[in-house]
Amino acid sequence: MIGLPTGFQEIISHFSFAFRKDVWKKVVPLLVGAIVCPGSRTVCNLLRCLGLRWEKNFPKYHRVLSKDKWSAFQLSSVLFTLLVRAFIPKDSPVVLCLDDTVERRWGRKIVKRGIYRDPVRSSKGHFVKCSGLRWLSVALLAPMGWLERGRYWALPFLTVLCPSQRYYGSKGKRAKKLTGFARQIIGWLGRKKASLQRKVYLVGDGSFATLQLFVQASRSGVGLIARMKLNARLYGLPPDSPAKNRPGPKPRVGQRLGSMAERLFSKDNWQRATFSNWY
Repeated sequence: MIGLPTGFQEIISHFSFAFRKDVWKKVVPLLVGAIVCPGSRTVCNLLRCLGLRWEKNFPKYHRVLSKDKWSAFQLSSVLFTLLVRAFIPKDSPVVLCLDDTVERRWGRKIVKRGIYRDPVRSSKGHFVKCSGLRWLSVALLAPMGWLERGRYWALPFLTVLCPSQRYYGSKGKRAKKLTGFARQIIGWLGRKKASLQRKVYLVGDGSFATLQLFVQASRSGVGLIARMKLNARLYGLPPDSPAKNRPGPKPRVGQRLGSMAERLFSKDNWQRATFSNWY
């Protein structure tokens, strides 16, 4: 067993409840190796960095990822709580960012991969496709002491795999959209908000500016901030308890609101402000 410093051992002990006792003994070397490994973090490289290249029973470390049972969701929940306690002041709200990314993978056995637009090599007039796995990541925006005022570090703590539409078609199931996974994340944040006892804000791009997500965020008590188009059709929230004697389905939207263009050119909706630190 590798000897660990007292402070580091106290931190990682928060995650030990998610593993069996025999599995936790194998997880600790892999966790330390992932921190000190300078190259690709494969199991073989992790063992090599710790001087365990001649380990006789090295396949047991591979079984941690392939056979042993543990919940990555529980570990993400614990990590989120520890990050908030360490980096966010007690009187400050919790600000999170939500974004999707494509992990470039290619192989016949990777059944959940798909063909997506490459955001790095594509432009407005040039479309480039790439094959890989689509992940939806949630990160905590934390102000670090060595950063300039107004700048933050994004500390990811939860990633959700979003299978491709072809994968759902092969299983005979209805494809689950990216906003469907985001809706589950917002619901989970609403439940975590009670234990944090703070205001929670979630920031995303235009992909998450949908009425479904805004309704879910309003009901969960999470502030959702997303970019919208000028021609977006805006509606109020649907009534919580419609009239019981009214026949037909329940309304999905509320009263029609003014468009973004009307709000942009309206003088009543704007206030003058000065930003001292801008990038």
